[in-house]
Amino acid sequence: MSVELDWFLRAHPEITTVEALLPDCNGVMRGKWLPRPKFSKIYGGELKLPKTALSLDIWGRDVEELVFSTGDADGLCKPIESTLLPTPWSPGGERGQVMLAMYDLDGTPYMGDPSHVLAQVVERFAESGWRPVVAAELEFSLVTVDRDQPLPSHTCPKPAGGNPVGGNTYGLDVLNEQRDMMEDLRTACDAQDLPFDGVVKESAPSQYEVNMQHVDDPVLAARQIIMMKRLIKGVAAKHGLIASFMAKPFEDEAGNGMHVHCSVLDKDNRNIFDDGGEKGTPLLLNAIAGCLTYMAESVAVFAPTYNAYRRFQKGTHAPTYPCWGYENRTVAVRVPAGSPAARRLEHRVAGADANPYLLFAAILSGMLEGIRENLSPGDPISGDGYTQEEAILPVYMQDAVRLFSESDFIRNSLGDELQRIYTLTKTQEINEFRRRITELEYLSYLERL
Repeated sequence: MSVELDWFLRAHPEITTVEALLPDCNGVMRGKWLPRPKFSKIYGGELKLPKTALSLDIWGRDVEELVFSTGDADGLCKPIESTLLPTPWSPGGERGQVMLAMYDLDGTPYMGDPSHVLAQVVERFAESGWRPVVAAELEFSLVTVDRDQPLPSHTCPKPAGGNPVGGNTYGLDVLNEQRDMMEDLRTACDAQDLPFDGVVKESAPSQYEVNMQHVDDPVLAARQIIMMKRLIKGVAAKHGLIASFMAKPFEDEAGNGMHVHCSVLDKDNRNIFDDGGEKGTPLLLNAIAGCLTYMAESVAVFAPTYNAYRRFQKGTHAPTYPCWGYENRTVAVRVPAGSPAARRLEHRVAGADANPYLLFAAILSGMLEGIRENLSPGDPISGDGYTQEEAILPVYMQDAVRLFSESDFIRNSLGDELQRIYTLTKTQEINEFRRRITELEYLSYLERL
Protein backbone atom coordinates (compact mmCIF):
# COMPACT_ATOMS: atom_id res chain seq x y z
CA MET A 1 0.00 0.00 0.00
CA SER A 2 1.29 3.48 -0.86
CA VAL A 3 2.14 5.92 1.91
CA GLU A 4 -0.40 8.41 0.52
CA LEU A 5 -3.22 5.86 0.48
CA ASP A 6 -2.35 4.56 3.95
CA TRP A 7 -2.44 8.10 5.37
CA PHE A 8 -5.74 8.85 3.61
CA LEU A 9 -7.44 5.72 4.97
CA ARG A 10 -6.32 6.53 8.50
CA ALA A 11 -7.28 10.23 8.26
CA HIS A 12 -10.69 9.68 6.64
CA PRO A 13 -12.50 6.62 7.99
CA GLU A 14 -15.80 8.21 6.92
CA ILE A 15 -15.01 8.03 3.18
CA THR A 16 -16.57 5.00 1.52
CA THR A 17 -16.04 5.83 -2.17
CA VAL A 18 -13.26 7.41 -4.21
CA GLU A 19 -13.92 8.98 -7.59
CA ALA A 20 -10.94 8.25 -9.85
CA LEU A 21 -10.93 11.16 -12.30
CA LEU A 22 -9.34 11.42 -15.75
CA PRO A 23 -9.91 14.76 -17.56
CA ASP A 24 -10.48 14.20 -21.29
CA CYS A 25 -9.56 16.55 -24.13
CA ASN A 26 -12.67 18.63 -23.40
CA GLY A 27 -11.69 18.88 -19.75
CA VAL A 28 -14.68 16.71 -18.82
CA MET A 29 -14.02 14.24 -16.00
CA ARG A 30 -14.12 10.58 -17.00
CA GLY A 31 -13.26 7.66 -14.74
CA LYS A 32 -14.69 5.32 -12.14
CA TRP A 33 -16.07 5.17 -8.62
CA LEU A 34 -14.28 2.66 -6.42
CA PRO A 35 -15.51 1.41 -3.01
CA ARG A 36 -13.15 1.58 -0.03
CA PRO A 37 -11.97 -2.07 -0.26
CA LYS A 38 -10.81 -1.39 -3.83
CA PHE A 39 -8.89 1.87 -3.22
CA SER A 40 -5.61 -0.06 -3.41
CA LYS A 41 -6.40 -0.96 -7.02
CA ILE A 42 -5.74 2.67 -7.98
CA TYR A 43 -2.21 2.53 -6.54
CA GLY A 44 -1.43 -1.04 -7.57
CA GLY A 45 -1.23 -0.50 -11.34
CA GLU A 46 -4.54 -2.26 -11.91
CA LEU A 47 -6.75 0.64 -13.02
CA LYS A 48 -7.26 0.76 -16.79
CA LEU A 49 -9.50 2.68 -19.17
CA PRO A 50 -9.65 2.74 -22.96
CA LYS A 51 -7.34 5.41 -24.39
CA THR A 52 -10.38 6.64 -26.31
CA ALA A 53 -11.83 7.82 -22.99
CA LEU A 54 -9.69 10.91 -23.58
CA SER A 55 -11.27 11.65 -26.97
CA LEU A 56 -14.99 11.27 -26.26
CA ASP A 57 -17.08 14.11 -27.64
CA ILE A 58 -18.86 16.57 -25.34
CA TRP A 59 -21.83 14.19 -25.08
CA GLY A 60 -19.58 11.28 -24.07
CA ARG A 61 -19.83 9.45 -27.40
CA ASP A 62 -16.99 7.51 -29.00
CA VAL A 63 -15.37 8.85 -32.14
CA GLU A 64 -15.75 5.74 -34.26
CA GLU A 65 -12.65 6.35 -36.39
CA LEU A 66 -10.51 6.38 -33.26
CA VAL A 67 -12.15 3.26 -31.81
CA PHE A 68 -11.82 1.20 -34.98
CA SER A 69 -8.30 2.35 -35.89
CA THR A 70 -6.87 1.40 -32.48
CA GLY A 71 -9.04 -1.56 -31.51
CA ASP A 72 -10.09 0.54 -28.50
CA ALA A 73 -6.97 -0.49 -26.61
CA ASP A 74 -6.62 0.11 -22.89
CA GLY A 75 -4.26 2.52 -21.24
CA LEU A 76 -2.94 2.39 -17.69
CA CYS A 77 -4.32 5.06 -15.34
CA LYS A 78 -1.88 6.11 -12.63
CA PRO A 79 -2.78 8.31 -9.66
CA ILE A 80 -1.21 11.76 -9.49
CA GLU A 81 0.65 12.40 -6.27
CA SER A 82 -1.09 14.54 -3.62
CA THR A 83 -4.50 14.44 -5.35
CA LEU A 84 -6.15 11.85 -3.11
CA LEU A 85 -8.42 14.23 -1.21
CA PRO A 86 -11.86 14.47 0.41
CA THR A 87 -14.67 16.23 -1.43
CA PRO A 88 -16.35 18.35 1.28
CA TRP A 89 -19.39 19.06 -0.88
CA SER A 90 -20.33 15.39 -1.32
CA PRO A 91 -23.45 14.16 0.51
CA GLY A 92 -22.48 13.21 4.04
CA GLY A 93 -18.81 13.82 3.24
CA GLU A 94 -18.56 10.15 2.25
CA ARG A 95 -16.61 10.56 -1.02
CA GLY A 96 -13.08 11.41 -1.97
CA GLN A 97 -11.32 11.93 -5.28
CA VAL A 98 -8.01 11.21 -6.95
CA MET A 99 -6.73 12.59 -10.26
CA LEU A 100 -5.34 10.22 -12.89
CA ALA A 101 -2.98 10.40 -15.85
CA MET A 102 -2.99 7.99 -18.81
CA TYR A 103 0.00 5.85 -19.78
CA ASP A 104 0.66 3.19 -22.38
CA LEU A 105 0.75 -0.31 -20.93
CA ASP A 106 4.56 -0.25 -21.04
CA GLY A 107 4.52 2.74 -18.67
CA THR A 108 5.37 5.50 -21.15
CA PRO A 109 3.15 8.60 -21.11
CA TYR A 110 0.28 8.43 -23.60
CA MET A 111 0.54 11.63 -25.61
CA GLY A 112 -3.19 11.88 -26.15
CA ASP A 113 -3.41 12.88 -22.48
CA PRO A 114 -3.38 16.70 -22.30
CA SER A 115 -1.45 16.65 -19.01
CA HIS A 116 1.48 14.86 -20.68
CA VAL A 117 1.31 17.26 -23.62
CA LEU A 118 1.73 20.23 -21.30
CA ALA A 119 4.52 18.49 -19.35
CA GLN A 120 6.44 18.09 -22.61
CA VAL A 121 6.08 21.81 -23.39
CA VAL A 122 7.34 22.71 -19.90
CA GLU A 123 10.34 20.45 -20.45
CA ARG A 124 11.28 22.50 -23.52
CA PHE A 125 11.50 25.56 -21.30
CA ALA A 126 13.62 23.59 -18.82
CA GLU A 127 16.11 22.82 -21.59
CA SER A 128 16.82 26.58 -21.70
CA GLY A 129 17.04 26.80 -17.90
CA TRP A 130 13.62 28.48 -17.64
CA ARG A 131 10.47 27.89 -15.56
CA PRO A 132 7.16 29.35 -16.75
CA VAL A 133 4.98 30.97 -14.10
CA VAL A 134 1.23 31.01 -14.75
CA ALA A 135 -1.93 32.20 -13.06
CA ALA A 136 -5.54 32.21 -14.23
CA GLU A 137 -8.68 34.28 -13.76
CA LEU A 138 -11.61 31.93 -14.01
CA GLU A 139 -15.10 33.28 -14.74
CA PHE A 140 -18.35 31.39 -14.21
CA SER A 141 -22.10 32.01 -14.11
CA LEU A 142 -24.21 31.09 -11.09
CA VAL A 143 -27.65 30.15 -12.43
CA THR A 144 -30.71 28.00 -11.90
CA VAL A 145 -32.37 25.77 -14.49
CA ASP A 146 -35.92 24.47 -14.79
CA ARG A 147 -35.38 20.89 -15.95
CA ASP A 148 -38.56 21.06 -18.05
CA GLN A 149 -37.14 24.07 -19.93
CA PRO A 150 -33.34 23.85 -19.85
CA LEU A 151 -32.56 27.55 -20.20
CA PRO A 152 -30.57 29.34 -17.48
CA SER A 153 -32.13 31.86 -15.15
CA HIS A 154 -30.24 34.55 -13.26
CA THR A 155 -29.59 34.25 -9.55
CA CYS A 156 -28.70 37.92 -9.07
CA PRO A 157 -31.25 40.60 -8.08
CA LYS A 158 -33.60 41.69 -10.84
CA PRO A 159 -36.51 44.10 -11.05
CA ALA A 160 -40.02 42.72 -10.83
CA GLY A 161 -41.10 41.34 -14.18
CA GLY A 162 -37.76 41.99 -15.88
CA ASN A 163 -34.16 40.93 -16.30
CA PRO A 164 -31.23 42.43 -14.40
CA VAL A 165 -29.93 45.79 -15.63
CA GLY A 166 -26.16 45.40 -15.57
CA GLY A 167 -24.08 43.03 -13.51
CA ASN A 168 -23.18 45.27 -10.56
CA THR A 169 -19.46 44.76 -11.26
CA TYR A 170 -17.37 44.39 -8.08
CA GLY A 171 -20.59 44.68 -6.08
CA LEU A 172 -20.07 43.47 -2.52
CA ASP A 173 -23.80 43.30 -1.84
CA VAL A 174 -24.19 40.60 -4.50
CA LEU A 175 -21.36 38.59 -2.99
CA ASN A 176 -23.03 38.95 0.39
CA GLU A 177 -26.24 37.42 -1.00
CA GLN A 178 -24.21 34.30 -1.87
CA ARG A 179 -22.10 34.41 1.30
CA ASP A 180 -23.07 30.89 2.45
CA MET A 181 -21.96 29.35 -0.81
CA MET A 182 -18.82 31.51 -0.99
CA GLU A 183 -17.83 30.51 2.53
CA ASP A 184 -18.31 26.84 1.66
CA LEU A 185 -16.22 27.48 -1.45
CA ARG A 186 -13.36 28.89 0.62
CA THR A 187 -13.38 26.05 3.15
CA ALA A 188 -13.52 23.44 0.35
CA CYS A 189 -10.46 25.06 -1.26
CA ASP A 190 -8.68 24.81 2.10
CA ALA A 191 -9.55 21.11 2.33
CA GLN A 192 -8.20 20.45 -1.17
CA ASP A 193 -5.22 22.81 -0.81
CA LEU A 194 -6.27 24.81 -3.89
CA PRO A 195 -4.76 28.30 -4.39
CA PHE A 196 -7.95 30.31 -3.98
CA ASP A 197 -6.92 33.98 -4.22
CA GLY A 198 -10.33 35.61 -3.87
CA VAL A 199 -13.62 36.04 -5.71
CA VAL A 200 -15.18 39.12 -7.32
CA LYS A 201 -18.52 39.95 -8.92
CA GLU A 202 -17.93 40.24 -12.67
CA SER A 203 -19.51 42.44 -15.35
CA ALA A 204 -22.43 40.25 -16.42
CA PRO A 205 -25.40 39.47 -14.17
CA SER A 206 -24.87 36.27 -12.15
CA GLN A 207 -21.21 36.19 -13.25
CA TYR A 208 -18.31 35.76 -10.85
CA GLU A 209 -14.55 35.42 -11.13
CA VAL A 210 -12.20 33.31 -9.02
CA ASN A 211 -8.54 34.31 -9.05
CA MET A 212 -5.89 31.61 -8.81
CA GLN A 213 -2.48 32.30 -7.31
CA HIS A 214 0.56 32.24 -9.58
CA VAL A 215 2.41 28.90 -9.77
CA ASP A 216 5.81 28.10 -11.28
CA ASP A 217 4.62 24.64 -12.37
CA PRO A 218 2.10 24.93 -15.25
CA VAL A 219 1.10 21.25 -15.03
CA LEU A 220 0.19 21.72 -11.39
CA ALA A 221 -1.58 25.01 -12.18
CA ALA A 222 -3.69 23.37 -14.91
CA ARG A 223 -4.63 20.52 -12.60
CA GLN A 224 -5.62 23.01 -9.91
CA ILE A 225 -7.93 24.77 -12.38
CA ILE A 226 -9.56 21.46 -13.34
CA MET A 227 -10.05 20.69 -9.66
CA MET A 228 -11.27 24.21 -8.89
CA LYS A 229 -13.93 24.03 -11.59
CA ARG A 230 -15.17 20.75 -10.21
CA LEU A 231 -15.12 22.12 -6.67
CA ILE A 232 -17.11 25.24 -7.62
CA LYS A 233 -19.72 23.14 -9.42
CA GLY A 234 -19.97 20.74 -6.49
CA VAL A 235 -20.33 23.48 -3.87
CA ALA A 236 -22.92 25.31 -5.99
CA ALA A 237 -24.96 22.13 -6.42
CA LYS A 238 -24.94 21.69 -2.64
CA HIS A 239 -26.72 25.07 -2.47
CA GLY A 240 -29.24 24.21 -5.21
CA LEU A 241 -27.40 26.25 -7.86
CA ILE A 242 -25.58 25.55 -11.12
CA ALA A 243 -22.09 26.96 -11.61
CA SER A 244 -21.58 27.06 -15.36
CA PHE A 245 -18.31 27.58 -17.19
CA MET A 246 -20.17 27.73 -20.50
CA ALA A 247 -18.47 30.41 -22.58
CA LYS A 248 -21.64 32.33 -23.53
CA PRO A 249 -24.64 31.34 -21.40
CA PHE A 250 -26.66 34.51 -22.14
CA GLU A 251 -27.01 36.07 -25.59
CA ASP A 252 -26.81 39.77 -24.72
CA GLU A 253 -24.22 39.64 -21.95
CA ALA A 254 -20.47 39.14 -21.67
CA GLY A 255 -19.36 35.52 -21.72
CA ASN A 256 -17.12 33.61 -19.35
CA GLY A 257 -13.41 33.85 -20.06
CA MET A 258 -10.22 32.38 -18.65
CA HIS A 259 -7.47 35.00 -18.73
CA VAL A 260 -3.96 33.60 -18.30
CA HIS A 261 -0.99 35.52 -16.87
CA CYS A 262 2.47 34.26 -17.87
CA SER A 263 6.05 35.13 -16.96
CA VAL A 264 9.27 33.11 -17.07
CA LEU A 265 11.95 32.63 -14.44
CA ASP A 266 15.58 31.76 -15.17
CA LYS A 267 17.75 29.40 -13.10
CA ASP A 268 18.45 32.22 -10.63
CA ASN A 269 14.71 32.91 -10.17
CA ARG A 270 14.89 36.16 -12.12
CA ASN A 271 11.99 37.15 -14.35
CA ILE A 272 13.36 37.22 -17.89
CA PHE A 273 10.68 39.81 -18.82
CA ASP A 274 11.83 42.31 -16.19
CA ASP A 275 13.98 45.20 -17.48
CA GLY A 276 13.49 47.32 -14.37
CA GLY A 277 10.98 49.55 -16.15
CA GLU A 278 7.45 49.55 -17.56
CA LYS A 279 8.13 48.18 -21.06
CA GLY A 280 9.75 44.82 -20.32
CA THR A 281 12.67 43.10 -22.02
CA PRO A 282 13.01 42.19 -25.71
CA LEU A 283 12.23 38.61 -24.64
CA LEU A 284 8.79 39.78 -23.48
CA LEU A 285 8.14 41.29 -26.90
CA ASN A 286 9.34 38.08 -28.58
CA ALA A 287 6.98 36.03 -26.41
CA ILE A 288 4.05 38.32 -27.23
CA ALA A 289 4.88 38.08 -30.92
CA GLY A 290 4.83 34.29 -30.74
CA CYS A 291 1.42 34.35 -29.08
CA LEU A 292 0.08 36.61 -31.83
CA THR A 293 1.71 34.70 -34.70
CA TYR A 294 0.23 31.35 -33.72
CA MET A 295 -3.00 32.59 -32.18
CA ALA A 296 -5.32 31.78 -35.09
CA GLU A 297 -4.00 28.20 -35.29
CA SER A 298 -4.65 27.78 -31.57
CA VAL A 299 -8.18 29.19 -31.40
CA ALA A 300 -9.67 25.67 -31.48
CA VAL A 301 -8.02 25.20 -28.06
CA PHE A 302 -8.97 28.65 -26.75
CA ALA A 303 -12.58 28.21 -27.94
CA PRO A 304 -13.23 24.44 -27.86
CA THR A 305 -17.04 24.45 -28.05
CA TYR A 306 -19.65 25.50 -30.56
CA ASN A 307 -21.01 27.99 -28.05
CA ALA A 308 -17.56 29.53 -27.41
CA TYR A 309 -17.63 31.39 -30.72
CA ARG A 310 -20.64 33.41 -29.51
CA ARG A 311 -18.13 35.29 -27.30
CA PHE A 312 -16.28 36.76 -30.25
CA GLN A 313 -18.30 39.90 -30.78
CA LYS A 314 -17.22 43.52 -30.45
CA GLY A 315 -17.77 45.04 -27.06
CA THR A 316 -18.19 41.76 -25.18
CA HIS A 317 -14.70 41.61 -23.62
CA ALA A 318 -13.52 38.84 -25.97
CA PRO A 319 -10.71 39.82 -28.39
CA THR A 320 -11.37 39.29 -32.08
CA TYR A 321 -7.97 40.37 -33.44
CA PRO A 322 -4.43 39.20 -32.57
CA CYS A 323 -3.18 42.52 -31.21
CA TRP A 324 -1.39 43.60 -28.03
CA GLY A 325 -0.92 46.62 -25.82
CA TYR A 326 0.19 47.97 -22.47
CA GLU A 327 -2.52 48.14 -19.80
CA ASN A 328 -5.22 47.74 -22.46
CA ARG A 329 -8.11 45.34 -21.84
CA THR A 330 -9.43 45.51 -25.41
CA VAL A 331 -6.47 43.58 -26.90
CA ALA A 332 -5.73 39.86 -27.14
CA VAL A 333 -2.44 40.08 -25.24
CA ARG A 334 -2.09 42.69 -22.51
CA VAL A 335 0.98 43.76 -20.53
CA PRO A 336 -0.38 44.74 -17.10
CA ALA A 337 1.09 47.64 -15.18
CA GLY A 338 2.76 46.99 -11.84
CA SER A 339 6.04 46.06 -10.29
CA PRO A 340 8.80 45.36 -12.87
CA ALA A 341 9.65 42.16 -10.99
CA ALA A 342 6.15 40.89 -11.86
CA ARG A 343 6.30 41.92 -15.53
CA ARG A 344 4.21 39.47 -17.51
CA LEU A 345 1.80 39.06 -20.39
CA GLU A 346 -1.91 38.42 -19.99
CA HIS A 347 -3.50 36.22 -22.66
CA ARG A 348 -7.18 37.21 -22.88
CA VAL A 349 -8.65 35.07 -25.67
CA ALA A 350 -9.73 31.79 -24.07
CA GLY A 351 -13.16 30.97 -22.74
CA ALA A 352 -13.74 29.38 -19.34
CA ASP A 353 -14.65 26.18 -21.21
CA ALA A 354 -11.06 25.65 -22.41
CA ASN A 355 -9.06 22.66 -21.19
CA PRO A 356 -6.36 24.36 -19.07
CA TYR A 357 -3.70 21.77 -19.93
CA LEU A 358 -4.08 22.47 -23.65
CA LEU A 359 -4.59 26.18 -23.08
CA PHE A 360 -1.29 26.54 -21.21
CA ALA A 361 0.46 24.26 -23.73
CA ALA A 362 -0.63 26.40 -26.70
CA ILE A 363 0.18 29.74 -25.03
CA LEU A 364 3.57 28.64 -23.71
CA SER A 365 4.52 27.03 -27.02
CA GLY A 366 3.70 30.26 -28.83
CA MET A 367 5.80 32.23 -26.34
CA LEU A 368 8.77 29.89 -26.73
CA GLU A 369 8.60 29.93 -30.54
CA GLY A 370 8.45 33.72 -30.51
CA ILE A 371 11.61 33.84 -28.39
CA ARG A 372 13.45 31.24 -30.47
CA GLU A 373 12.55 32.93 -33.76
CA ASN A 374 13.18 36.46 -32.41
CA LEU A 375 9.76 37.59 -33.60
CA SER A 376 8.49 41.15 -33.30
CA PRO A 377 4.90 41.89 -32.23
CA GLY A 378 4.72 45.24 -34.03
CA ASP A 379 3.47 48.38 -32.36
CA PRO A 380 1.22 48.14 -29.30
CA ILE A 381 -2.42 49.21 -29.59
CA SER A 382 -3.18 52.25 -27.49
CA GLY A 383 -6.88 52.59 -28.35
CA ASP A 384 -9.75 50.21 -29.03
CA GLY A 385 -8.41 46.78 -29.95
CA TYR A 386 -11.83 45.72 -31.24
CA THR A 387 -11.59 48.17 -34.16
CA GLN A 388 -8.57 46.49 -35.79
CA GLU A 389 -9.30 45.32 -39.31
CA GLU A 390 -6.42 42.94 -40.10
CA ALA A 391 -5.92 39.22 -39.42
CA ILE A 392 -9.24 38.60 -37.70
CA LEU A 393 -9.30 35.45 -35.59
CA PRO A 394 -11.59 32.60 -36.68
CA VAL A 395 -15.12 33.21 -35.47
CA TYR A 396 -16.58 29.88 -36.64
CA MET A 397 -15.67 26.58 -35.05
CA GLN A 398 -15.17 24.77 -38.35
CA ASP A 399 -12.61 27.34 -39.50
CA ALA A 400 -10.72 27.14 -36.21
CA VAL A 401 -10.61 23.33 -36.28
CA ARG A 402 -9.39 23.34 -39.88
CA LEU A 403 -6.53 25.71 -39.01
CA PHE A 404 -5.70 23.57 -35.98
CA SER A 405 -5.69 20.34 -38.02
CA GLU A 406 -3.39 21.77 -40.71
CA SER A 407 -0.98 23.58 -38.39
CA ASP A 408 2.68 22.60 -38.27
CA PHE A 409 2.95 24.68 -35.10
CA ILE A 410 0.27 22.59 -33.37
CA ARG A 411 1.82 19.35 -34.62
CA ASN A 412 5.27 20.30 -33.37
CA SER A 413 4.05 21.81 -30.09
CA LEU A 414 1.21 19.54 -28.97
CA GLY A 415 2.15 16.43 -30.91
CA ASP A 416 0.71 14.31 -33.71
CA GLU A 417 -1.51 12.21 -31.46
CA LEU A 418 -3.17 15.12 -29.67
CA GLN A 419 -3.68 17.00 -32.93
CA ARG A 420 -5.29 13.92 -34.49
CA ILE A 421 -7.68 12.95 -31.71
CA TYR A 422 -8.66 16.53 -30.91
CA THR A 423 -9.43 17.26 -34.57
CA LEU A 424 -11.60 14.16 -34.94
CA THR A 425 -13.45 14.85 -31.68
CA LYS A 426 -14.16 18.48 -32.59
CA THR A 427 -15.22 17.51 -36.13
CA GLN A 428 -17.78 15.06 -34.71
CA GLU A 429 -19.16 17.80 -32.47
CA ILE A 430 -19.38 20.28 -35.36
CA ASN A 431 -21.27 17.75 -37.47
CA GLU A 432 -23.81 17.22 -34.68
CA PHE A 433 -24.50 20.95 -34.38
CA ARG A 434 -24.67 21.41 -38.17
CA ARG A 435 -27.44 18.86 -38.55
CA ARG A 436 -29.63 20.34 -35.79
CA ILE A 437 -32.35 22.87 -36.65
CA THR A 438 -32.55 25.78 -34.22
CA GLU A 439 -35.61 27.59 -32.91
CA LEU A 440 -34.48 30.75 -34.71
CA GLU A 441 -34.61 28.93 -38.06
CA TYR A 442 -38.22 27.89 -37.46
CA LEU A 443 -39.15 31.43 -36.40
CA SER A 444 -37.46 32.84 -39.51
CA TYR A 445 -38.46 30.43 -42.26
CA LEU A 446 -41.24 27.99 -41.42
CA GLU A 447 -44.22 30.24 -42.17
CA ARG A 448 -42.48 33.02 -44.08
CA LEU A 449 -41.09 30.96 -46.96
